[in-house]
This record gives sequence, C-alpha cells and structure tokens, in this order.
Amino acid sequence: MKVFKLLFLLGFITVFSFATIGCRGSKAENANAANANAAPQIIDVATTQAIVQNMPTYFEATGSLASDAQTDVAPTVGGKITAVNFDLGSYVQKGSVLIQIDDRDARIRLEQAQAQVQQAKSGVQQAQAQVEAARANVRQTQSRLGITEGSNFDIETFSQVRATQAQLDLAEKELGRAERLLETGDIARTIYDQRKAQRDQLRAQLDEARSTAAVAVSAIRTAQAQVDTAQAAVRTAQSATDAAQTQTATAQKAIADATVYAPISGFISERTADVGEFASTSSKIATILRTSVLRLRIDIPEQSTGKVAVGQGISTQVSAYPDRNFNGTIVRISPNLNATSRTLTVEAEVENGGGLLKPGQFATVRIAQGKATPTVMIPTLAVKTEGETNKVFVVVEGRAQERIVKLGLLENDLIEVKQGVAENESVATSNLDKIYDGVAVRQ
Repeated sequence: MKVFKLLFLLGFITVFSFATIGCRGSKAENANAANANAAPQIIDVATTQAIVQNMPTYFEATGSLASDAQTDVAPTVGGKITAVNFDLGSYVQKGSVLIQIDDRDARIRLEQAQAQVQQAKSGVQQAQAQVEAARANVRQTQSRLGITEGSNFDIETFSQVRATQAQLDLAEKELGRAERLLETGDIARTIYDQRKAQRDQLRAQLDEARSTAAVAVSAIRTAQAQVDTAQAAVRTAQSATDAAQTQTATAQKAIADATVYAPISGFISERTADVGEFASTSSKIATILRTSVLRLRIDIPEQSTGKVAVGQGISTQVSAYPDRNFNGTIVRISPNLNATSRTLTVEAEVENGGGLLKPGQFATVRIAQGKATPTVMIPTLAVKTEGETNKVFVVVEGRAQERIVKLGLLENDLIEVKQGVAENESVATSNLDKIYDGVAVRQ
C-alpha cells in the first residue's frame, strides 16, 4: 500500500512539472508576438512634387452629346423579309446590305414586261415593213402615170388632159371661123359640119382624159393613205414598245428596291426587322447613328454668352471617363436664348476617337479663354477617388496626410488642383490602396 501511494505521488509531480513548462512557453510566445505588433508600420511609396503651370483660363458649362447624323431606314417597297444582315450595336458601312425583301413577284413582272417589249418591237418592225411596201406602191403608181414625187395631183396638169385641151381650144377657134364664113357664103356647109364634128370629138376625148386622170389621182391618194395608215401603225407599235419598256424599268426598280442598303456609315441603335416579317414602306427597320464625330450641345448661361465664338476650342469630360479629356471646336451658335432657361445653345463638334463617347451622355464642358493663369498640377496617379470624393496623400515628415481636393482641368497625365495641395508639396503616387492618414511612409 505504501509503495502504491509513493508511485502515485511521483506521477503527479511529473505531470505538474510538464504543465508548468508548457505555460511558460506559451507566455513567452505571446510576449514575442506583442512585441512584434508594437513595431511601427512603414509603407514604401513613390512621390512627386506638385508643380505650377500656366494654364489657359476657362469657364464651365454643361451639355449633352448627340449623334452627328441619325437616320431611320425604311424600305421603298413592301414585302416579306428574307434576310437581315445587322444587329443592335453593329457597325455598318454606307452602301452595305441591311435587309433583303422577297423579290419573286417583281421578277415575274419583269419577265412579262420583257416579253411584251419583244412582242412590241416585232410589231414595230412589221408596221415599218408595211410603210415601206405602201411607199413602194405610191412610187410605182406615180411612175406609171408619169407623175413626179411631190406633185399636187391636179387633174388639169396631166399631160393627156393638157394636150386634149389644147386641141379642143384650136378646134373651137376653127369652128368659129367656119361659122362666120358660112354666114357669108364663103365656105360650104359640109366644111362647117366637119369642123363641128371635130370639136365635139375633142370634147369627148377631154372628158375621157379627165376621167383617166381622176382615176390615177385616186389611185395615188389611196396608196398615200396606205402609207399614212402604215405609219400610224408604226406609231402605235412604238407606243406599245415604250409602255412595255416602262413596265420593264418599273419591275427592275422593284427588284433593286427589294435590297435595302445603309444610307450612311454608323452604328445600329435600333433594330425592328426580323426574317419572315412583312415590311411595309411606312415601317422602320433600323436606326443608324453616325458617331465618329459627335455634336455636343452646350447650354451657356446668359451672363457668359459674350465669351463664346465659332472656332473656339473646348474640352469636355464625362462621368464614364473622369480621367480623360475630349477636345472639340465650337461650330454653331443659336441666334437666340431659351426663353425659359435663359441659356444660349451652342454646338461643338467632338472627335470620338476610339468610340468611347456615346450619344446621350451628359458632359461637363470647359471653354477656353485667352488669358493663362498659374495653376497647381499633380499627376492623375496621385488621386484616389471614392464615390464623388477625390483624395490625395501628401507626405510630410515621413507620414501621409489625407487631403480632400477639388480638381479642375486635365492636361495629359496631369490634373489641376484647385484646392487641397500647394506648390512643391510631395504627393504619393503609388500604394494608395495601402496608405491611410497618419501612416509612416518611406519614399
């Protein structure tokens, strides 16, 4: 029993010794950690001195960006859409195909019109052949009758009529002389009767010659009428040809209009066309915006209207890119003020390099004036933006001082500080996410 108690006592002493040693080790480690945390933290930063530059003076205004050109596209002819070659936001070149409309009906009409043209041309050729045949008939009749082309076809001018008329006139004179001689008894009665019979015979011959001439004139006039009829047929056939050609041109235009092209180069801001839909001439299929150059509409307060002029340079910023400046030029000035807001609308053209700017964005505009003023400038890298608050860290005697700053004009990689930093003060430009007000820094 005594031996058992002795062994138990020795075991208890051993366990207590190990526990005491462990506690002492933990306390030593905690002490070392506390000493390490108590050491001052130093953050390495790069710094730059604030400098002063002569910057042109300006006054600020507000404005909004708009497209330089905008067009709603609608088809010239209606029909079922068979192909759409664009989508929202896609860029299209002027003259590129936007949609294709089913043109099968137009092609059928074109084939019919082309067949009518060929038929009408054949009719013209037949009518012209009839004209030539009729003219040949006229020439043959004139040749047979001894009449030259262009004669007036007077019966009394026919050679046979003129010759018989001359003989009749001579016979009338001889009969008159014979009648006077018969009264005086100088000639016999038989001679008188002969002269009278000769005169009567010539009268009959003259009537016959006139009848023959009348028949010839009628034949010539009939042949000429045939020429006129044939020429009228030519004109009718030509009119039919012209009408068929007009129908052909109309069908060709309908086929061409079935393909809708982009009228300008730009981005698609709205798409309202899908394959299978029916497009009418009054339905818009797309809206195209030209954004390579944007119009900036600026509202100038009434008191500043004398400070703007056409050709004046401007600088603008948008909230999407607060660290970037976009330059432009004033190109248009409204002749009157807005009666409600008492502001003057001015338009500037802004080059949209890289397509960063979007129509509809709100912009802050700085309009440069002639006189330059000294301005404190710091690198844009030194600015830490939190929401609408801009901060910088000024290094003073090895520690960072947090300052709220009011910023101004951006010039390349430098930005104007209107308030918060003085000339030659050192500002941190690196590790801005690690430093805070009062922390020790090493430059």
